[in-house]
Amino acid sequence: MTADQARGLALALPEAVEQDHHGFPSFRVRGRIFATLPDDATLRVLVDEDAVEEAVAAAPAQCSVLRWGAKISGVAVHLPAADPDTVADLLADAWRRRAPVRLRRAFDAQSE
Repeated sequence: MTADQARGLALALPEAVEQDHHGFPSFRVRGRIFATLPDDATLRVLVDEDAVEEAVAAAPAQCSVLRWGAKISGVAVHLPAADPDTVADLLADAWRRRAPVRLRRAFDAQSE
């Protein structure tokens, strides 16, 4: 998977936008970051600890734990080894964590 493909998946989510974050792209919903792209090989996805553990256990060649200091803050996806479905699922989970309730409900209803 390429950085451009990951960007496309992130921006396909409702109201997702790309903005600079300390010199590299971030993906946001209503101002709240749900993923960043610090380089062409890495996508950082801000999911909860349960999702991190699940992703790392299911796909250790694709995913590793992302830490902010001592705290687990998400998953780092190694894009060249990544499966598009895994990336799409992680991005959707991260987007749901940051999206407002009404927007999340509308997205979930449309996805059913």
